[in-house]
Amino acid sequence: MSRIASLTTSKLQGIMVATGGVAETVAELAAQAGVSLPGVLPGQIVVQNVAAELMERTGGAKYPLVFIYCSKITNTLREKFRTFSGDANMVIEARVSQDRMDNIEANAQHYIDAITQVLDNNRGDWGDGVFYSGGYEVAFSGVKQGGRNFLQIAKVSFVLDISAD
Repeated sequence: MSRIASLTTSKLQGIMVATGGVAETVAELAAQAGVSLPGVLPGQIVVQNVAAELMERTGGAKYPLVFIYCSKITNTLREKFRTFSGDANMVIEARVSQDRMDNIEANAQHYIDAITQVLDNNRGDWGDGVFYSGGYEVAFSGVKQGGRNFLQIAKVSFVLDISAD
């Protein structure tokens, strides 16, 4: 099972950091909206499921941050003679922090718009038996204290279809 989680997260990270990924899309959407947003560097797209508080205590948080992880794997054996044929539930978290509450939610929404646009542009076969048919769910948490002073986390959840030997 860990092989499936590693495969899906590495595929997703590759799409997010590639040409046409999150960094370019954030810049394009910010220019269209006439807003100034900090860019997302490849080092700010992390394959890890870690709480914001813990990340800040380790001293390595440079916002905005994008976290990619697999939250659940289900082997439904849709294809009887495959070792694994089922679903991988994926999550992409955008964490935005700033010193003032002004526009923090709007800024988080811009990052989520960029992430969902990248997903929309990459529907289909991701290779190695990983397929993304489209569709996702977005959830915004409330603004809380953290990061530079205020922190908002937004999550994009979606399902990948997996067919692997």
